[in-house]
Amino acid sequence: MQNIPVLLPSPRSLRFTGGLYALRDNSLILLDSHHPQALFFSAEHLRDALSANHFTKMEIYAGSAIQPERVGITLRVDPQLNTEPQGYRLKITPAGIVIDARDEPGLFYACCTFIQLLQYYSVLPKNNEATPIWSLPCLEILDWPDFPNRGVLLDISRDKVPTMETIFNLVDLLASWKINQFQLYTEHTFAYQNHPDVWVDASPFTGEEILNLDAFCRERYIELVPNQNSFGHMEPWLKLQRYKPMAEAPDGFDSLGKHHDEPFSLCPLDSRSITFLTGLYDELLPHFSSKQFNVGCDETIDLGLGRSKAECRRIGTGRVYLDFLLKIYHEVIKRGLHMQCWGDIITTYPEIVHELPKDLTILEWGYEAEHPFKEHCEKYAQAGLDFYVCPGTSAWNSIAGRTDNCLQNLSNAARNGLKFGAQGYLITDWGDSGHWQMLPVSYLGFAAGAAYAWSFVTNQDVDIRDALNRYAFLDPTGNMGNLAYDLGNIYHEIGIEPENESVLFNILQKPIREWKDDLEPKSAIPGFHHTLDVVDQVSGSRSQINSLRPDKELLVREFKLTIELLRHACMRGIYGYGSMEYSPKSLLEGLEKIVAEYRLIWLARNRPGGLTDSLGYFAHAENDYHKNLERSWKK
Repeated sequence: MQNIPVLLPSPRSLRFTGGLYALRDNSLILLDSHHPQALFFSAEHLRDALSANHFTKMEIYAGSAIQPERVGITLRVDPQLNTEPQGYRLKITPAGIVIDARDEPGLFYACCTFIQLLQYYSVLPKNNEATPIWSLPCLEILDWPDFPNRGVLLDISRDKVPTMETIFNLVDLLASWKINQFQLYTEHTFAYQNHPDVWVDASPFTGEEILNLDAFCRERYIELVPNQNSFGHMEPWLKLQRYKPMAEAPDGFDSLGKHHDEPFSLCPLDSRSITFLTGLYDELLPHFSSKQFNVGCDETIDLGLGRSKAECRRIGTGRVYLDFLLKIYHEVIKRGLHMQCWGDIITTYPEIVHELPKDLTILEWGYEAEHPFKEHCEKYAQAGLDFYVCPGTSAWNSIAGRTDNCLQNLSNAARNGLKFGAQGYLITDWGDSGHWQMLPVSYLGFAAGAAYAWSFVTNQDVDIRDALNRYAFLDPTGNMGNLAYDLGNIYHEIGIEPENESVLFNILQKPIREWKDDLEPKSAIPGFHHTLDVVDQVSGSRSQINSLRPDKELLVREFKLTIELLRHACMRGIYGYGSMEYSPKSLLEGLEKIVAEYRLIWLARNRPGGLTDSLGYFAHAENDYHKNLERSWKK
């Protein structure tokens, strides 16, 4: 019996039918359709993959006026195919390859699967033949997705705004894993022509760039969904004098156990707030072909603590929130769009759930392994609401990710989203506190989430390390996927696991005085030594990497920098708990090298806007070292 090939995502059904098929050079990819133009991009994608990776040349041909023996691969769309929407059937027989799909997206996904089969079974030609021949096992795949909407949300507002090259490459990668929605989380990083003061230093996406990206996504059957937070998380706007009068708490507020110096949310009672938002919508939305719109409205942590305090006491904070949400909703539907909004405030005030319009989509987010997706999804289902489950990559606030938490969080969301009828699965990747994680650190969460969203039953036990090596890092040594996985579990080693972050990340970002009491001094130093040993062991055992990606050198540098950040956090921990093993001078010199490399790597994938702010998060560590150096000099 042949082994089932590792694919990403694994198909719903795959069976071997016996025999082999040899791909023939100079054969045809036949578009068997009344509308062959609609299939051309998928065929071209397949042809280019054959040419680039397998040295097999094929020509695309439409129509039936051709000898059957010339045809190597047949592509056709059959709405009567016995699958769900976006489904396909892929048959490899001794006579040729036939791909049937229920619809055009399904045909594209079938081609993505076939390209992965080529990658999995590719071998070098024997006997130095002039015309390479590639043999594939005969098989049949029948496949379709669990979730009709499978998305990724990328934070571009917490400092890191990717270049167009970076975003195109990421979209291509996600499309190959059958992701079909993409969002750029936006607070202030769209170049609003009427508001240049808010994005002047942010290197934002321009309208022309969004139009370009929208077209690029559409070719790959990805819906680029517009995203503009519209209630909370408006600090980049409200801290400016021009917009501060619209704030709920213009002079700051106390919430979640700490004081916030700057305003955070729009005041829902101020008529200027909705006028301001509709102006943003009228600028932003025409650049997108999507009929959906994510207005955010999460974490309104200052609501009722400022200008709306009296009204919140009178009618309830939940009611004040709902009234403003409905104003936004009416502006969205007036523009012929379907509104998405986050669900955290809605679940906080369950009395408003049954008053929500039935034609909006609630985005249920939660990033810990045990997030109550079950309880929240059940409430949405009982209320008859459309909803997505929105787990995360666990990459932010962590340096190297939190692998186990990530996989459990993604799995929890898929299982309960399916159980209660979620219409979508949105993988989120945030950039809190400087967006320090390297982009490849997030690939594990993107890949596993894409697999779970496509077919949870056949992917829940996927070997994500192997899948990453094959279809993310293109590393035949098998080391890079293992490295990403194992580095992402370093967060366990210290023994304390705070929510939504890692201890080592906090140690790098905060002054020593703020974390020194978190661990017992007697156990802390041995714990950091142990963690440092684990980092060195993991990185040493994965030192041989042979990625075939064009950005191989950058990938290696990104993981080396990730390792250096983890190592420095361990050494800083040892130093902070009183050991003289590392001097402030050596730590400062080491940190300066890290910062210099961080700057170069940032600019390799991202725009300069936000870099200065991100580097600012190294300041506490630098200041600690400088202060102790000064004390040494005085002595």
